[in-house]
Amino acid sequence: MNSPASLVDELMAQLQGAPLQQMAQQLGTSPAQAESAVGAALPLLLGTLGRNAAQPQGAMDLFGALQRDHSGGPDLGGLLGSLLGGGGGQPDGAAILGHIFGGNQQRAEAGLGQATGLGANAGQLLQMLAPIVMSFLAQRMSAGGMDAGGLGQALGQEQARVQQHGGLGGGLLGNLLDQDGDGQVGLGDLLKMGGGLLGGRR
Repeated sequence: MNSPASLVDELMAQLQGAPLQQMAQQLGTSPAQAESAVGAALPLLLGTLGRNAAQPQGAMDLFGALQRDHSGGPDLGGLLGSLLGGGGGQPDGAAILGHIFGGNQQRAEAGLGQATGLGANAGQLLQMLAPIVMSFLAQRMSAGGMDAGGLGQALGQEQARVQQHGGLGGGLLGNLLDQDGDGQVGLGDLLKMGGGLLGGRR
């Protein structure tokens, strides 16, 4: 079965080399540790976006945000240069993280920090990656001519792939989505997470 490359793999490939080295420098870790942490953080970010976009309203909100804030900006290379070069754009990253994780942001950061050994730097890594992920999705969306439904579908497939693939990112995503600890993501979990995306409807 020849399935298309996952979004995580595709984005990871674009971060190889200089971007990962610059991230490692900013985080004060080795390139190998930075790569392994990014390898866990990307599935966590994209998987959570997939969960948020599972509802039509969530997909519409995300689609609108990508169109409004992330299309027509610098391409991924330019964004990486500005983000990693001057450390600019970090506040944007913090705001995006709040939209992606909602009230679960601290849990996501703590889980990632623990799992990757980054500790408190996990939040900084997620702030670096959040605008990169959004810019990447905006490019994919415009290149593929996706509408909100297509975007939700692509992210839903990615979430399923992350959870099937397991690994660090899949485990972190599972823990985050399963808030009541019963091992399954049920309606109760979704209600707790509801409105987490882009301020959503409370």
